[in-house]
Amino acid sequence: MKYGYVRVSSGDQNEERQLLAMEAKEVEKRHIYVDKQSGKNFNRPQYRRLVNRLRTGDILYILSIDRLGRNYQEIQEQWRILTKEIGIDICVLDMPLLNTRNGKDLMGTFIADLVLQILSFVAQNERENIRKRQAEGIAAARERGIQFGRPRLKAPNDFGVIVKQWENKGISIEEVQEQCGMSRATFYRKMKEYKLTRGSKK
Repeated sequence: MKYGYVRVSSGDQNEERQLLAMEAKEVEKRHIYVDKQSGKNFNRPQYRRLVNRLRTGDILYILSIDRLGRNYQEIQEQWRILTKEIGIDICVLDMPLLNTRNGKDLMGTFIADLVLQILSFVAQNERENIRKRQAEGIAAARERGIQFGRPRLKAPNDFGVIVKQWENKGISIEEVQEQCGMSRATFYRKMKEYKLTRGSKK
């Protein structure tokens, strides 16, 4: 049975190129499993479903080794599980040397294992470089004063009056939330900050 595995790192990335590659190999759509998440590990729902479906003699197509994953040791381990324990063949479409149907003699196996080690190392190295570039970019942006995440919610100008009314039981917490436009937890936090600020000014 032919199967295909497709992975993109996030929901806004396009998997069309990988799907077209599966179609070219005449893999049925119902046998193509797609994950939209990071390749840092193999805890992915569609990948786990795929592994449970695979049987000895099946063949699995992936477009490139980094679509399988980006963790060097885990790629090696999954490759062993798939080819040795389950007994399937794997064909990496953009790397003909990584086709376990070919070269099943000692030399062929040695070359395939060597190529796998090199490519899986490159995949993990690229992932680590991406993370490093992202961290450097965020640090540089913060130095320029760029803020990340949701902007902090500001308390209304009459926040002190609202707090006093609430403490004197003049208004309910629901009315406080409506007037301030914030959740109960945010109100409590803002009230604490407000009191600390007032205390420091005394």
